[in-house]
Amino acid sequence: MTVSLQAIFPIPKPIIAMVHLRPLPGSPLYSRAERDFAKVLAIAVEEAKILEDAGVDGLQVENIWDYPYQKGDEIGHETTAALAVATAKVREAVSIPVGVNCHLNGAEPALAAAVMGGARWIRVFEYVNAYISQVGYVDSVAARLARYRKALEATDVMFMCDVNVKHGSHFIISDRPVFEQARDAEIQGADALIVTGFETGTPPNAENIAQCKKGVTLPVLLGSGITRENARELLAIADGAIVGSYFKKDNDWKKPVEASRARAFMEAMRAVRG
Repeated sequence: MTVSLQAIFPIPKPIIAMVHLRPLPGSPLYSRAERDFAKVLAIAVEEAKILEDAGVDGLQVENIWDYPYQKGDEIGHETTAALAVATAKVREAVSIPVGVNCHLNGAEPALAAAVMGGARWIRVFEYVNAYISQVGYVDSVAARLARYRKALEATDVMFMCDVNVKHGSHFIISDRPVFEQARDAEIQGADALIVTGFETGTPPNAENIAQCKKGVTLPVLLGSGITRENARELLAIADGAIVGSYFKKDNDWKKPVEASRARAFMEAMRAVRG
């Protein structure tokens, strides 16, 4: 482990909120006339401030609107550049830690954006092993990413790595249990693990969280479907959570951030943290 969760978040069970960037230049939904990049940045900064004011512990910048997604080496330089600029703008606007995720499994673009934008971590969907995603076969990036971190002297950027990430099939590739795949990630240099449900907005079950934690020393975070109603049960097992949909109007990730929902969730977290 290169970076500890406690080094970034000196509180128990941190809650990381999502900054879902609107479509970025080069993606099919981007329109220079309707969604110019300056507007994308303005919305990102506005929502970041709302979430910080609501009491979240960190923010993760993500190009979720860039679907249909490219993967790995297919991701264009324009996406990396846009993520870096957006990350820097968000980081300058808030006082809480910021991370980056690049769809789909764009670990190296995310790391480059994190270094240039001053982020503290990246999320990696498939750090070890492989799975069949909605865009096809997605392979591990651990070897390349570890060397890229060394080349960029970015040992202070944390790797938060999914185990059996959402939106795909893992059993076609491997029938090994979750705890073995979690151990693979730890051995190969992950700094924290993430466990999800089968899709965005769907929570993992308690058994999968416990399986992910079995046999590893790394912190395990929840990566999807966390709500005010299930947070107490699931965070009794996990070490923190990444929350996106629940902080949006109508629990819909495509809608704007709703301050009252985020604030109510964070107020409930006080009880969860004891």
